[in-house]
Amino acid sequence: PTVNKKTSLGGGSSTNFPPYEIKPIEGLREKCKGNFEIIESPSEADLTLIFAGYQHKKGMDMEGEDRDSFHLPLEQIELITKTLKENANTVVILVSGSPISMKEWIDKVPVVVQAWYGGMEAGNAIASILLGEVNPSGKLPLTFPKKLSDSPAHTSERTYPGDKQVFYDEGIFVGYRHFDTKDIEPLFPFGHGLSYTKFTYENLVIDNKMISENDVLRFSVDIVNSGNLVGSEVVQLYIQDVESRVERPSKELKGFRKVKLKPGEKSTVRFEVLNEDLSYFDENTNQWVAEKGEFILLIGSSSRDIRLEGKFEYRG
Repeated sequence: PTVNKKTSLGGGSSTNFPPYEIKPIEGLREKCKGNFEIIESPSEADLTLIFAGYQHKKGMDMEGEDRDSFHLPLEQIELITKTLKENANTVVILVSGSPISMKEWIDKVPVVVQAWYGGMEAGNAIASILLGEVNPSGKLPLTFPKKLSDSPAHTSERTYPGDKQVFYDEGIFVGYRHFDTKDIEPLFPFGHGLSYTKFTYENLVIDNKMISENDVLRFSVDIVNSGNLVGSEVVQLYIQDVESRVERPSKELKGFRKVKLKPGEKSTVRFEVLNEDLSYFDENTNQWVAEKGEFILLIGSSSRDIRLEGKFEYRG
């Protein structure tokens, strides 16, 4: 459905007229040359690629209004499930600007590529990823829920379906803050993203485990490419306030670093934590407040894939 579609055209204030756009089918044909063939039966193919998702049009991904559904169009769901029955070696490439339900087929498909809207060179970029010319290193900037009712907008009848008045009862508990604090298992967590290689996290070193208001907490972690290909990893830092007088998220993203490594190569990644990284906004005093007490550094590959932890004390 999206293999032969242009996707860089926006609407409203996002309207644009690109001089050209490479569709996914064009990128694949160009890179595969004579090794590319479209056949009728998936069972006859060595590998099946399904391009699914949305377009910039009413009811789908469009400026000024919501999507009609959290699900793919029915014909796309049927295409994916039917193809998987005939050929298990199937890759689903999703073109969309937001999460999509995958409940009907996610447990059967070996690979999902979230391609978003890639712009003018989308076709070439997708082909490069699929053919291994480029090792993917992207991370999800949002959470993919298993079902729509798990999202923070559906926390109560007052917020959904609601009425003519909008209530933001979720407060700061949006995105991963909602899913992690409420302990709701997502389909794919914030910060998630796979690579064609593997990375090992080791040797967390904290310079000073007690800091005051004007101090800087410095620490480092070693990242090792333990796979067989050159690749990049986004190392994510989350911080947890062990005990607070106000309700806070179970953890919050406070920094990230991207490092590119050859197979077997190791790199020391360094972070700094300031007073502001420990603070929350106090609505009663209209000030940012960092409370004294114990905090936990959480270093990982996503909000749900924490590899290393370390504690420190803030003395104010």
